[in-house]
Amino acid sequence: MTPDQLTITAILVLAMGLFLWGRWRYDLVALSALLACVILDLVPASEAFAGFSHPAVITVAAVLILGQGLQSSGAVELLAKRLLPSSAGPTVGILALISLSAALSSFMNNVGALALLMPLAIQLARRHNFPAGQALMPLAFGSILGGMTTLIGTPPNLIVSGFRADHGGAAFAMFDFAPVGGAVAVVGIVFIGVLGWRMVPARKSSEEVSFDTGTYFSEVRILAGSKSEGKQLSEVELLLEEADAQVIALVRNNVRLAAPNPRRVLLADDILVIEVMPESLSTALTSLGLKLEEDLPTAESTEEPKPSSDPKNTNHGNPAKAPASANGKTSDNKPTEARSSGQFDPAIQELVVTPNAAMVGRSATDLELRSRFQVNLLAISRQGRRSMSRLRSVRIQPGDVLLVQGSSEAIAEFASHQGGLPLATRDIQMPQKGQTLFASLTMLLAVVMSALGWVTPAIGFLSAALAFVLMRVVPVRSVYSSIDWSVVVLLGALLPVAHAVASTGTADLVARTFLLGMSQGDSVYALILLLVVTMFLSDLMNNAATAAVMCPVALSTAQQLGVNADAFLMAVAVGSSCAFLTPIGHQNNTLILGPGGFRFGDYWRLGLVLELIVVSVAVPAILWAWPL
Repeated sequence: MTPDQLTITAILVLAMGLFLWGRWRYDLVALSALLACVILDLVPASEAFAGFSHPAVITVAAVLILGQGLQSSGAVELLAKRLLPSSAGPTVGILALISLSAALSSFMNNVGALALLMPLAIQLARRHNFPAGQALMPLAFGSILGGMTTLIGTPPNLIVSGFRADHGGAAFAMFDFAPVGGAVAVVGIVFIGVLGWRMVPARKSSEEVSFDTGTYFSEVRILAGSKSEGKQLSEVELLLEEADAQVIALVRNNVRLAAPNPRRVLLADDILVIEVMPESLSTALTSLGLKLEEDLPTAESTEEPKPSSDPKNTNHGNPAKAPASANGKTSDNKPTEARSSGQFDPAIQELVVTPNAAMVGRSATDLELRSRFQVNLLAISRQGRRSMSRLRSVRIQPGDVLLVQGSSEAIAEFASHQGGLPLATRDIQMPQKGQTLFASLTMLLAVVMSALGWVTPAIGFLSAALAFVLMRVVPVRSVYSSIDWSVVVLLGALLPVAHAVASTGTADLVARTFLLGMSQGDSVYALILLLVVTMFLSDLMNNAATAAVMCPVALSTAQQLGVNADAFLMAVAVGSSCAFLTPIGHQNNTLILGPGGFRFGDYWRLGLVLELIVVSVAVPAILWAWPL
């Protein structure tokens, strides 16, 4: 190996290790790899940022904006309501659900398609009384399969198309991926819908286990002359934390203040609504001289009733047992807040944390949930388990399910700003009359123009995205927030690195010593090996990164074998998209981790069989559609 080959190999191995480690975001890892290549003169400084001008990067950004527009206009949810059966059995229901997700993923970001249909999957599981995960994993896998069928369905297809164009051929057209991707998707969907969903581990979801905490919402009054009178709320909260209790709201003059300002000074006769474990209730009361509201005399009775020794006593609704749920109801269908809470009726909502959410790696304290968003964090579920201790200091991770409380508007703003998706059933929302039809027709026009070759995909979908903005389908303020910039940065940074793999001869070396050596020069065996290796890498790191790394190897292998390079590029496209073994291989897998109550090792049971099916279907389909 030459020094340049050794250097680029070391950079790639280190980058893959960082992808697997997961401590750094993959866009930062990609930027670091790019800068290392520039510093070590593997990539000319003048070409360091050429990847950001690549048509694939522009197309990905435009498709993300279009996906946001289809979602906000209500077009996708309207389609789901009309096409999904409401009275069918579980098998038909799951088949219909994953078929719709695959169809949507063909023309919009598959993470967005999954997010839109997750509430319907959970509702389907509830209706037929089986764990939510057995509907969520098929839904996630179905949306991944659907993305393989078109040029814009998933970033790996755009990357593969770009490499084809950069190496003397024309870019793949809109539906060039359909013969192979469509065959894999159809067979995979039928398998998952008929049999595969039964192979998913029957884990209890976060909603069924993690938020059934046994904690209580109790109202306590601040007595005149007590330790807490005259203190700031933040000081009282620090003392309550020692008893594993937290303040949910403040009631003053019969007006309830959800997520009150921590600097608010507490007065006598203020009422604090606290969440507390039963065994910690006494400690929480005595530490600050507080009194249960139900133990105080009322206008109807001047004699103070005896306090109940049973913390589960629900007289007057206080302290009321309140296992949290998505609809803000207790187990007996009464609101979680007490009667004396006044005029404000807060909502309780479950939010699942998306893989690239702004809140990832930060705690509730870092986010300033209460003072900034007027939202309370009640619980965090991680892989089906709830963390109770020091809730505000827990670092939020992708796939976590957060139970939050606040006004509906405050929760919606927090979710939109920080990257949380609601798990409760949502109603269709159409901001303006006619937007649904306009969004659908504009997207259809962009697809047709690109498919017929009238315009390039980058120009076609960028024009459609601009039309969405001009017609206010996507508000101007939401244009940039709708783009997953980590994916854009990843693509822009890795494309020059991938070209360095080819220019240094490293791709030729890998193809000659590994693929060709193991396949003994047989082109079909080499194709199968390339597909399997790509699938393996995609299970461990980002699919776009996998495609960028493997495309030069595929081109070099085909060149040395003297066969059609399109077949090997198509194997990379399929393999990069088939990450079914781990929760980290694809964003969709991460997204269902918390809501499904899954563990890291739960994915391979269905995923391994599905990947074997992919290989057995994809290889003949590639050989038929793109003969060697």
